[in-house]
Amino acid sequence: IGSVSIFLWGTLALLTKLSGGQIPPFQMMAMTFAIAFALMSIRWWTQGHTGVQFIRQSPMAWCIGIVGLFGYHFAYFKAMTLAPAIEVSLLAYLWPLLIVLLSSLLPGESFRIRYVMGAMLALLGCWLLVSVNSNGFAWEYLAGYMMAFMCALIWSSYSVLSRLIQAVPTDAVGWFCGVTALLALTCHLLWENTHWPDNTIAWLSIIGLGLGPVGIAFFTWDYGVKHGNIQLLGTLAYSTPLISVVLLILAGFGQAT
Repeated sequence: IGSVSIFLWGTLALLTKLSGGQIPPFQMMAMTFAIAFALMSIRWWTQGHTGVQFIRQSPMAWCIGIVGLFGYHFAYFKAMTLAPAIEVSLLAYLWPLLIVLLSSLLPGESFRIRYVMGAMLALLGCWLLVSVNSNGFAWEYLAGYMMAFMCALIWSSYSVLSRLIQAVPTDAVGWFCGVTALLALTCHLLWENTHWPDNTIAWLSIIGLGLGPVGIAFFTWDYGVKHGNIQLLGTLAYSTPLISVVLLILAGFGQAT
């Protein structure tokens, strides 16, 4: 189930490309997380309730959920404004390796060198894919690099700490998405100008983002990290950039080399 998220995150670049790339990041975030909340609301409606009972979670669960979903994206978008996109992506993709390392601290888990070796090998493959046309790291972008590393730390911590709140149902993530959408909307109104999609393909891409990489993916990831092999999920997550590159090439947005 957790692997479903990895495939869906692999479609993120293609769907973002099809959306036109003109929508400000926090507006996009508000729209897609609102769709994710609507998706979970439909699930509640089909079950004959409103999902209000899932709001009643511990402060720790709310903190992990909001910092994980909103904090990661906020740090990522901020990093993109402070440093080149390629280098930001390279640092942000440290999160699967950090999951493998941090998960060894969980109750019932252990540190095994083969987990780290597998994740390091996958990280190398990821960097080979993403680092094309990279100009290298420069001290002038240090603030952006630190924010990018914060992305990796936030998402890996969110994934590992979710294991400590296994009793929190995945339905609660729907509310985390709703609050994240409101926080993103606030950031958008404060710092961005609104720009709406100007064609049908762009609208369908945004809906696809909200249903897939931002919607179902967060729900299946929550279930996966709580009940699955978290080290394996962390390592498999490095297939996301590979899936992304292949889909872009198949869609005509890239060239195979």
